Amino acid sequence: MNVEKENRMPGAPLLSVEGLAVDFATMDGVVHAVEGVDLEIAEGETVAIVGESGSGKSTTAMAIIGLLAGGGRVAAGSIRLDGREIAHAPEQELRTIRGRDIGLVPQDPMSNLNPVAKIGTQVAETLLAHGLANRQNVQERVVEALSAAGLPDPERRAKQYPHEFSGGMRQRALIAIGLACKPRLLIADEPTSALDVTVQQTILDQIGAMTRELGTAVLLITHDLGLAAERAERVVVMHRGKVVEQGPARQILENPQHPYTQSLVKAAPSVAAARLRPEAFTAPRSEDPRSLSERSETKRTEPASADNIVEIEHLTKVYPVRGRGEDFVAVDDVSLAIPRGETVAIVGESGSGKTTTARMLLKVIEPTSGLIRFEGKDISSLTKAETRDFRQRVQPIFQDPYSSLNPMFTIERLISEPLDFYRRGSGADRRKRVSQLLDDVALPQSMLTRYPSELSGGQRQRVAIARALALSPDLIVCDEPVSALDVLVQDQVLTLLRDLQSEYGLSYLFISHDLAVVRLISDYVCVMKDGKLVEAASSEEIFTNPRDPYTRRLLASIPGNELDIAS
Repeated sequence: MNVEKENRMPGAPLLSVEGLAVDFATMDGVVHAVEGVDLEIAEGETVAIVGESGSGKSTTAMAIIGLLAGGGRVAAGSIRLDGREIAHAPEQELRTIRGRDIGLVPQDPMSNLNPVAKIGTQVAETLLAHGLANRQNVQERVVEALSAAGLPDPERRAKQYPHEFSGGMRQRALIAIGLACKPRLLIADEPTSALDVTVQQTILDQIGAMTRELGTAVLLITHDLGLAAERAERVVVMHRGKVVEQGPARQILENPQHPYTQSLVKAAPSVAAARLRPEAFTAPRSEDPRSLSERSETKRTEPASADNIVEIEHLTKVYPVRGRGEDFVAVDDVSLAIPRGETVAIVGESGSGKTTTARMLLKVIEPTSGLIRFEGKDISSLTKAETRDFRQRVQPIFQDPYSSLNPMFTIERLISEPLDFYRRGSGADRRKRVSQLLDDVALPQSMLTRYPSELSGGQRQRVAIARALALSPDLIVCDEPVSALDVLVQDQVLTLLRDLQSEYGLSYLFISHDLAVVRLISDYVCVMKDGKLVEAASSEEIFTNPRDPYTRRLLASIPGNELDIAS
């Protein structure tokens, strides 16, 4: 049963939240997750809630749809949909509202799609539950929903399982489920945070097109203020469970009033990138018919070979594929150099070959052909002793600080582990080194006895950086080191990496799909697509005068790219 429009006073909002408070009962007592939240969404309007992890934005959204996690309850306040109070509605009534009146596109498609049920079956469940299809026409309705969500060949895709879909396709399936019943309000909870920038733009465009066609209002949950300003009419900023500021999106972006909002605007990579204007750089902008390699030698003014810590020539990695006539070429004839003491970024979508290139540099996998020289020596010809030395001088920082740290080790043991393995100094020397490393990454000494589970995501990544620094390496391979972090923590970690580079003369290979982040940290940028290097130049030239159509498409996909923001 749809919530009737007649319940709403003329001019009243579609959704009205007043004084919302959400509590969670824990073993340590009651946690006040949300306190006194007020917000309104008009029919057909897009409103974004922004804030870092733990700010209460997702909890607010889940309270609206009645899906609070165990132990959570609406302790106070009102939630009215079309003038009808639903804050304490019975579960049976909420089941009617979910899907039909309020749709949901959750954050993680891997955990929100049933891995053992076909995609079509999962869309059909929603339609059948709300009586919007019957057994005779449900397949036709499923195909319509998948097609509307932008999935190609929807008849075939409906018969596939989630593991047969890419990340972007899974998210489209969730959009199809969320909008299948043509709800009045769609809650999109970080719908693109795990996706590449081009896929992100496509998904957000798809949501925008579908909701405009249906007249659906959108509540967008995100930590990216640039994305919020680009996609929403109004922005609500949350911090520690409270709304600290709200208003028109551009007003919030250009003239933030609250200190927390100001810090979000300053830290957001997409906003910072939008502030960087072409005139800030001196890169040539005239057309140049010379080849990429010739332009790289002249325009990038790269140091001579002796000043390159790494040189990669014609690197190729081929994987044989069973049952197929041809092999899979993950990396195809890639050549690049990493100047000493500088940052080279490799950017591209998932599957472009950037991480495979990094793994070959780390000697985790062997190349099919090509050459990697470190300090002028071919790493494939290193002796056992030389390989041992190489592994001390080249260290990785991985994407996920949750899985890259052993949960059974204390922070002290995690950082000292490489020192212990390579027997660097005495026990006292190692303890002193660990203490110094904690200072280097701005963590208190009290962290030494803690475990990873007791640290925030940003603190864990700082521990991962400290561990990478333990052996005083010359080169650090950073594989998506900030993609799992909020913008404020991203800003802290990027600042830390820059400071450490300046202090220790470190060289970085920075792997990322986020061009906004890359623009802020890199000296040189290499763009990869389908295993090939399509463009390589200084960061200035890539961002102000991109040559390849694929590079231009990547840059156009940066959230907030079209925002004209004064510095």
